[in-house]
Amino acid sequence: MGSLTYKLIKKDGKARRGEITTKHGTIQTPVFMPVGTAATVKAVKPETLKENGAEIILGNTYHLFLRPGADIVREAGGLHKFMNWDRPILTDSGGFQVFSLGDLRKITEEGVEFASFIDGSRHMLGPESSIEVQQALGSDIMMAFDECAPYPADREYVLPSMERTTRWLARCKDAWTNRENQALFGIMQGGMYLDLREKSARDIVDMDLPGYSIGGLSVGEPKELMCEVLDECVDFLPEEKPRYLMGVGTPDYLFEGVARGVDMFDCVLPTRLARHGAAFTHSGQINIKNAKFKRDFTPLDPECDCYVCRNYSRAYLNHLFRSGEILSHMLLSEHNIHFLIKTMEKIRKSIEEDRFEEYKEKFYRSYGYM
Repeated sequence: MGSLTYKLIKKDGKARRGEITTKHGTIQTPVFMPVGTAATVKAVKPETLKENGAEIILGNTYHLFLRPGADIVREAGGLHKFMNWDRPILTDSGGFQVFSLGDLRKITEEGVEFASFIDGSRHMLGPESSIEVQQALGSDIMMAFDECAPYPADREYVLPSMERTTRWLARCKDAWTNRENQALFGIMQGGMYLDLREKSARDIVDMDLPGYSIGGLSVGEPKELMCEVLDECVDFLPEEKPRYLMGVGTPDYLFEGVARGVDMFDCVLPTRLARHGAAFTHSGQINIKNAKFKRDFTPLDPECDCYVCRNYSRAYLNHLFRSGEILSHMLLSEHNIHFLIKTMEKIRKSIEEDRFEEYKEKFYRSYGYM
């Protein structure tokens, strides 16, 4: 089988229903992947993730490289055993994190030298070391080391940045030795310039990798511009390989990505919002800390069947947040993850039944997007 296979099951317009098979299991696509930055999805147990239908989660190479260190995870038997997760894991390359450090990092052809956010110690992360760390972690899908251009960025910055990302991908591919167990995805860059996006895609597709990602979007640009770029650049990627839009997690961005042929999405948003009292519901996003919920004894989302909505009221969740109880983060994080995973299940079903656009419009009207 190799490290990964993709099967396209059904299309409805550009929206795709498929399956990705890895050594640790099969993933139904399109899929939302919860993010476990430091080998844990914040405030959510692995067992809870499984109960809510999570088929794959993410780990963060940059954070795990700094703490506890790839050697410790390797000694533990890999990331799956270390965090007690027996389903697929995707690890990012660490590129986005080191490039977001601003003045604390220095980019060269070899890689990025940066200061640790933990103790200020200096480190170098590049194509070879990123793959070395990810192979030690033992993830099912590894991301190539890339440079994520900021928004806005002029063409004079984006072009050499994109070309360096392509050169780094070739080095990542050379360093990728565990090909039977771990897949490597290349990352398309090119900023908001469609001709650079096309060149980046052609260059990375020529390397014949198991899958491809779209990077450098959802980095601060207006939604309309992201959709405009996505309209074109998804088509630059092969239909027989999985397509992954990195760092996207609001319901509307998930729908817009699926509508354009994307298979995989990830974001820290559901747990980050939860820690601030925000919850996805079928009638739109709410903040449970608001005073109007103090005597609201209805479920968080009356249309949701998750454990939280079956057992707790808005008034109780409001009380937990106002009391500073950790349980508030746990319950809201579980609900938000459940909401996105179940939304993706409904999207898959709508594609199978040739009614994706109908479901999208229904969801948008209910959520308040229309």
